[in-house]
Amino acid sequence: MTDIYKPPKVWQWEGQEQARFTKINRPVAGATHNKDLPVGKHPLQLYSLGTPNGVKVTVMLEELLAKGHTGAEYDAWLIKIADGDQFGSGFVSVNPNSKIPALMDYSADPVIRVFESGSILLYLAEKFDEFLPEEKIKRTECINWLFWQMGSSPYVGGGFGHFYAYAEKKYKYPIDRFTMEAKRQLDVLDRRLAETHYVAGDDYTIADMAIWPWYAGLVILNQYDAAEFIDAGSYSNVIRWAKEIHERAPVQRGRMVNRLRGEPHEQLHERHSSEDFEINTQDKVKPGGR
Repeated sequence: MTDIYKPPKVWQWEGQEQARFTKINRPVAGATHNKDLPVGKHPLQLYSLGTPNGVKVTVMLEELLAKGHTGAEYDAWLIKIADGDQFGSGFVSVNPNSKIPALMDYSADPVIRVFESGSILLYLAEKFDEFLPEEKIKRTECINWLFWQMGSSPYVGGGFGHFYAYAEKKYKYPIDRFTMEAKRQLDVLDRRLAETHYVAGDDYTIADMAIWPWYAGLVILNQYDAAEFIDAGSYSNVIRWAKEIHERAPVQRGRMVNRLRGEPHEQLHERHSSEDFEINTQDKVKPGGR
């Protein structure tokens, strides 16, 4: 870096620039305005956005529905984080951390709130007895990798993605630091997938659903327009795994929900019925395609 910054004894919030996030990031929690959340007709109410963390949950719900679990029917309401929807009083009551996704389960008595994407995946896996092994060693291995993702990917998004793609001013030190870490994580995953078909073993689990949106994003979906920069093609085992999961029809549906990017037929801003996919795509998306 060319600029030398000397931190003060006590940091003060003075509206410091944070690129596109300057208007919504702040050092305090809590609601900024009163706004109730909508509630649809299904037992599960999801409040989210089609970012990697949001995709984890919509993929899980679509996978459960594909296996015949009608109790997994859900309404997915769009939370526009760029507009500050996550700071509305209704959303904060579901997730005090003001991060998507957040879930309400109205089939429970009393109603249960679930926040943090990894917690939602684990909650749904236990609720429907799916995508989480029963045998202790396999179950623990699955949860190991679920927590690996939860602890690792902030370095990919808030670290690498922010400084490489979002920061208006590019500095070598943070880009080098977080590129190194993103590549190290890809190497961890690539070595694991050289040994096993899926991340936690032979079976497709919530560990795959948690990890896939972030790391498939880097190697096959060109997240942050960084595939060439990070030499994504060198992670052959991750690519094999990422492409296989991408071909799953529930994954393709899950990627569409609450999405605000891509072609119009790839976006389903809100989801209230399986028929919404057919109406939205107008036969442009076929099973096994994009």
